[in-house]
Amino acid sequence: MAEVVTMPKLGFDMAEGRLVRWVKSEGEAVRKGEVLVEIETDKATVEVEAAVSGTVRKHLVNEGTSVPIGTPIAVLGDPEESLDLESLGAAPRASSPETAVPSRPVAVAEPSRPALILPSPEPAAGQVKASPLARRLAAERGLDLAAIAGSGPGGRVVKRDIQAALQDTPPASGPVGETERIPVSKLRGLIGRRMTQAKQQVPHFYITAEIDAGRLMALRQEWNALQPEGHEASVNDFVVKAAALALRQFPNLNASLEGQEIVRHGQVNVGVAVALEEGLLTVVCRDADRKSIRLISDEVREMIARARQGKVRPDDIQGSTFSVSNLGMFDIDHFIAIVNPPEAAILAIGSVRQEPVVEKGQVVIGQRMKVTLSADHRVTDGAEGARWLQVLRGCLEKPLQLIL
Repeated sequence: MAEVVTMPKLGFDMAEGRLVRWVKSEGEAVRKGEVLVEIETDKATVEVEAAVSGTVRKHLVNEGTSVPIGTPIAVLGDPEESLDLESLGAAPRASSPETAVPSRPVAVAEPSRPALILPSPEPAAGQVKASPLARRLAAERGLDLAAIAGSGPGGRVVKRDIQAALQDTPPASGPVGETERIPVSKLRGLIGRRMTQAKQQVPHFYITAEIDAGRLMALRQEWNALQPEGHEASVNDFVVKAAALALRQFPNLNASLEGQEIVRHGQVNVGVAVALEEGLLTVVCRDADRKSIRLISDEVREMIARARQGKVRPDDIQGSTFSVSNLGMFDIDHFIAIVNPPEAAILAIGSVRQEPVVEKGQVVIGQRMKVTLSADHRVTDGAEGARWLQVLRGCLEKPLQLIL
């Protein structure tokens, strides 16, 4: 029996999605688990795969077209059965000239079942490696990706390469003395809307603490020496675990405000901010309080890699109950972060620095790290935030408890 496939909802605040690319052609068989279509949301480009096996009978939306969630985009069914699109409520959707492009049909997971996501294989021989943003910018400006030298990982074409090609200058130099007008990306637009809302509607307060990171850095060095290559833990991985353990004791910081109710979440799902070309994206380490440092490290590393490749899964970016934002790798001493609604708090992490400190009456070289908690005063208060930071400091200054 034919099934109508609709634009999936890939985030709690998603209202519409842009169909980037059909992967399967009309009339082509598709197996359960194969990637069917690429959908761009405000946050990322997501690869959706088939939840069942079948044949693509009809594509209803062209590539490059944005439609609201729930809009029919394809029909999946038996190749021999007759189709009555009107009775199925799946009449083809007209596309405007601005968004319509030559399409390659695809089958998409049926709406009654959750879509599964898998990373797609590496580009086929002769296919240009490029980020989703670079592909879109090149298409909008009529550039041939094959003629552009990529400066990203593995020769991948990225945003700065497109900008350089438009200016006809090497990527490293950039335009000098010229004014540029760059369209706001969907992700940058979403960040702007959400952060404006947060600063206007969430009464923030901020608390900063200094952490003695000497033992943490020593333990991390010993820990990484015992791990297989490629599985080393970052300072951020230890902070994620410490924050999650501290949140167990302070449920008001692992909470959301919904109307007149404070929702204390049963899971501790820590969001980790990731810097992308287009802006900032948060990937989510679920049940971080129950996971080992090794598992946190591996999961976060894999999610960050998918995010930077434009291949995130819905679960990668949904469901965080608290967030951390780390700028330590940029040699930043201290900063404050904006709460990420509907969460109640976020932790900003600075660099670990060598500084002169006083120990037992003597000036010695120590290692210090500053962290700042930003919190929603409607949900918690300064005293509770300060106590949470004390527990966090205890976990990081005696880090052995994080791996036991």
